[in-house]
Amino acid sequence: MAIKTVKDISVSGKRCFVRCDFNVPVDPNGTITDYSRIVGALPTLQYLVENKAKVILASHLGRPKAGPAPEFSLAPVAKALAEKLGKPVTFLNDCIGPEVEAAVAAMNDGDVILLENVRFYKGEEKNDPALSQKFAAMADVFVNDAFGTAHRAHCSTAGIAEFIKGDKVSGFLIEDELKFLGEKTASPDRPFTVILGGAKVSDKIMVIDALLEKADAILIGGAMAYTFAVAQGAKVGSSMNEPDKAETALSAIAKAKAKGVKFLLPVDHVITDKLDFAGKAVGELKVVEGDIPDGWMGVDIGPKTVALYSAEIAASKTVLWNGPMGVFEIKAVAKGTFAVAKAVAEAEACSIIGGGDSVKAINKSGYGSQVTFMSTGGGASLEFLEGKALPGVEVLDRK
Repeated sequence: MAIKTVKDISVSGKRCFVRCDFNVPVDPNGTITDYSRIVGALPTLQYLVENKAKVILASHLGRPKAGPAPEFSLAPVAKALAEKLGKPVTFLNDCIGPEVEAAVAAMNDGDVILLENVRFYKGEEKNDPALSQKFAAMADVFVNDAFGTAHRAHCSTAGIAEFIKGDKVSGFLIEDELKFLGEKTASPDRPFTVILGGAKVSDKIMVIDALLEKADAILIGGAMAYTFAVAQGAKVGSSMNEPDKAETALSAIAKAKAKGVKFLLPVDHVITDKLDFAGKAVGELKVVEGDIPDGWMGVDIGPKTVALYSAEIAASKTVLWNGPMGVFEIKAVAKGTFAVAKAVAEAEACSIIGGGDSVKAINKSGYGSQVTFMSTGGGASLEFLEGKALPGVEVLDRK
């Protein structure tokens, strides 16, 4: 899908409404604890500033339910962004209204303004045309660079495009997402290995189905592996699983067989008799093959599975990883996930990390800087890999 980017148009002197994803974690003291989304926006913003655009930034932060609330303000983002951009960022206390209009009218080329949280208005998530029109009225160009919300048809991600008279283009972040999650998985260098983890088969079944059309091998980990085990008649103790998804699991295995796709499931498990997720603690640990005894639960893939999966990954030319292999948030049972991270990082392959917990896991493992691409979208990545149209991308101009 050849979408126009900021490089395909003239931005000099134009008011560019840029939808970013500044939905960053902020602690109770108002301190940002992870800057990766701000850093991810910099290439697009630097390009616009250098090319003398008037840059109007919009984003959401969290899920404010009852209108404006100080804990959901983007004020800390403005401060952090100014430091990283190396130039002033004017923060406005609203995202529409006379004060915003006056500030935009007074902008010089290369100036940067950050609007307050767009979700302070209920109309944002309802894609209210009246709000979309107000956003559009302050701009000549719409730039969407928020892949993490591109699967939502909201005013600032899609609705605005209907009312903008000028160009509607992507920033460099969305351009990269479409390239790696789209082109690189649609016509991959082979062998193409997909690693899927996480809790639920129900969350990933559409992705499994879509990727069975493209992959040479699919490796399954995380709690969803126990649903596959149950479907095949194994006992999984008190491991998390979805017995109602047994038929779905079996049909995925059958489809893989029919298509000649390797479909690997764990051959051993790390199990515990106690899991305290909040307290980041586990009870006794042991490794088992086959059935998991009553009163025990699987919390990670075992060493034989690590060796099996690592060998498969090492032989790959393209690797897509979405979802951890176990409860990686607890150090004692993070070995499987971190071993997969190491294998992905060391493979001589195009390595794509498909957003969400996988990004957290690979960063925590220390191998984040060694992969080809990390997606910024959780739900958006999954929907895009499933083959669904993303509203925030569909509204952009084609080349």
